[in-house]
Amino acid sequence: MKFLDKAKIRIISGHGGNGMVAWRREKYVDKGGPAGGDGGRGGDVYFVADENMSTLLDFKIKSVYKAQSGENGGIKGMHGACAKDLYIKVPMGTIVRDTKTGKVIADFVEHEQKVLIAKGGRGGRGNARFATAQKRAPQFCEPGEPGIERILELELKLIADVGLLGMPNAGKSTFISAVSSAKPKIADYPFTTLVPNLGVVKKFDQGSYVIADIPGLIEGASEGVGLGHDFLRHVERCRFLIHIVDLTAEDPLANYKIINNELKKHSENLANLYQILVLNKIDSVSKEDLEKYLKEFKAFSNDIFPVSAVTKEGLTDLLHFIDRKVDEIPKPESEIDIEEDLGAYDNDDSSFEIKKVAKDAYIISGGKINRLAKVTDARNTEQVVRLQNILKSMGVFEELHKFGLKNGDTVILGHLELGYYDDEIWGEGSKV
Repeated sequence: MKFLDKAKIRIISGHGGNGMVAWRREKYVDKGGPAGGDGGRGGDVYFVADENMSTLLDFKIKSVYKAQSGENGGIKGMHGACAKDLYIKVPMGTIVRDTKTGKVIADFVEHEQKVLIAKGGRGGRGNARFATAQKRAPQFCEPGEPGIERILELELKLIADVGLLGMPNAGKSTFISAVSSAKPKIADYPFTTLVPNLGVVKKFDQGSYVIADIPGLIEGASEGVGLGHDFLRHVERCRFLIHIVDLTAEDPLANYKIINNELKKHSENLANLYQILVLNKIDSVSKEDLEKYLKEFKAFSNDIFPVSAVTKEGLTDLLHFIDRKVDEIPKPESEIDIEEDLGAYDNDDSSFEIKKVAKDAYIISGGKINRLAKVTDARNTEQVVRLQNILKSMGVFEELHKFGLKNGDTVILGHLELGYYDDEIWGEGSKV
């Protein structure tokens, strides 16, 4: 399976359904009154962490997610059905960032953790909702609120207890295949591992832990050289590191220093993580060389284990030690600042645009204005006056005057073409 640890997607919550203008028309019911139902709520969009996912590949295949819209209100006081919420599964370790603000809005660290990403639009009220003792026959309804559209960046940081580090061909893949059920591709050349591998290791008493095999680092990795720099983020969530050194390399000690230097350049926290030093391939070096290396590395670590991942020599003692360290060392606390996600609830689309399409004609467009136009009957004075009052409160007329609006000009809103007159804007005398 291809590994993908970054993705950009677009999500859209559901639009609310429009309210309805309707009347009771039943035999023997005098003055039946308004009976327009409310529109249904649009679907919310949630992200849910799933421990069975290990890559963001699904978001490469599909990058647009849209929740259902609520149904419009009906006659006889029937309300439109609310839409189902949309649940999108993401791997544990996923960080969600809003591209508009650049801020992190979610960090998924627990299985089935659920976060609201975009609230669906509220349904519009039908005319039955506006009936009062003074106004018994309201001729208008409300449009549904729009859904929320967001562009999000997803970044995956694998959640593992232990991270494997080492130069290319140090034997990390062989090690993880020897101690777990993971089956990475193994060959006798550098850069065999192109993607991180996860292996579950069973403890000797009870329980288990996860080891992440990170692609080999080389000098300059923190500046973008080689493959490993793309995956350093995946070891930031580990309890500790296992640093595997190839004793058959030309200069094992120099390689050890190079890796630690790259960790420090990437992150001070990463450089300070506890390390177990594993000297690999002891089956391919002499006893004299092994003793020499043990003395050299003793200056850098007290926890040194000479092993052979191929023959499994020394692995039992190492695994017992790892078991204890997994119990002793807690998982690092996340240092990611999660911003209060106001964007998940912001359905305000009161902005609008004015275009002068002729000497005496103007087109006004905008989410709220477009929806208001859909539920307005230009032949109904009460509905037109209510539309006029809303446009006034939005500052539309003030902007129109800046464009040179004058008496007799035509203002177009969606399917409506209305005449403008001072003091009696779009009233009974309006030209339609």
